[in-house]
Amino acid sequence: MKHWDHCHGQFKNWDEKLQNRLAFDESRAKSLQSHIRNVVDSAKIEVENNTRIPLTSGIKLQTLNYIVTVQLGGRKMTVIVDTGSDLTWVQCTPCVFCYDQQDPLFNPSLSRSYQSILCNTSTCQSLQFAIGYSGVCSTNQPVCNYAVNYGDGSYTHGELARDQLNLSSTLVEGFVFGCGRSNKGLFGGTSGIMGLGRSQLSLTSQLSPIFGGIFSYCLPSTDTDGSGSLILGSDSSLYKNFTPTVYTNLMTNPQLSNFYLLNLTGISIGGVALEDTAVFGKNVILIDSGTVITRLVPSIYNAMKTEFLKQFTGYPPAPAFSILDACFNLTDYSEVDIPTLQMKFEDDVEVNVDVTGMLYFVKADASHVCLAITSLSYEDETQIFGNYQQKNLRIVYDTKQSKLGFAKEICSYT
Repeated sequence: MKHWDHCHGQFKNWDEKLQNRLAFDESRAKSLQSHIRNVVDSAKIEVENNTRIPLTSGIKLQTLNYIVTVQLGGRKMTVIVDTGSDLTWVQCTPCVFCYDQQDPLFNPSLSRSYQSILCNTSTCQSLQFAIGYSGVCSTNQPVCNYAVNYGDGSYTHGELARDQLNLSSTLVEGFVFGCGRSNKGLFGGTSGIMGLGRSQLSLTSQLSPIFGGIFSYCLPSTDTDGSGSLILGSDSSLYKNFTPTVYTNLMTNPQLSNFYLLNLTGISIGGVALEDTAVFGKNVILIDSGTVITRLVPSIYNAMKTEFLKQFTGYPPAPAFSILDACFNLTDYSEVDIPTLQMKFEDDVEVNVDVTGMLYFVKADASHVCLAITSLSYEDETQIFGNYQQKNLRIVYDTKQSKLGFAKEICSYT
């Protein structure tokens, strides 16, 4: 097993790159917390019933998130898969300010099916629910403009539009998306974001008439060249899971209705249940494919870390790294026993976190390795189940029946 930089040359400032990536992830988490705190109270489709899209780590595009490649207006776009966002958007020309991306910018003038969405339409008005801001309109500007601003200073501003979207075997006419004219932030070299949230403008909702509001994914390890998959539809024969899919209810919160919320009822480390169970069941946890590291409220995190350190003993300590505060030097060890982490949810659903989601390798030589979970600042913040702990699981989102399923699956397909 080799780190990705083995094939891409060594970086003199590798520590700085990793620091920045985790700093970006912390900004993402803070952005979600800010959005939660500040929240106040029809496409034509020609498609098969199910479709499977290869899904890979975005590490080669300088992001720790996961990516898929689709076609928009006949042009290839590589976008981040994000269940914590609603609006799908890509960078467009002409561009006032755009970050560097791998694929050419989307050019509306080259697409015969591109259509701007006008103000005073129901689609423009739906922006209020999707992103928290209504469409920006004026007497001199008939086109519906959008603005998504993230807590860390990242943003995408542009116009709302429709175009043909091709998702492998799925062809969608009139798909609504954001054509970003000014964009900045933690998106790596991707073209933008695929929004898989729960609002009317999300890809999930727009494709619900054919896929029934069901999608699933399997996230591969970031150290592999294989791909996982994003599957739209309910055909479980496309899964490659080797344990049955077990379902837990999605929690209902009218103020956070765009997010996927679960009831975390318990945590075990190495088979030992955490003692302080009074805090479980009181705080929901938001499952998010666009946040990397899992965040727990301080009381739960401290109890979890204490038990982990009790079992993971005898290893030389290493300095804290960015948001990770339990670190080790494992250079002299060819093999280590890593305590298992089991998360328990409502309906007696137990999810075993894959061993690749337990430790974050700051250094490829294992001289600096950290527990890949961190603490929130306050007890009343919303916990986040990040993608680093979701690896090698088939996670099924059923928005119609308001439930979420888990099954074990090796996600690195060749």
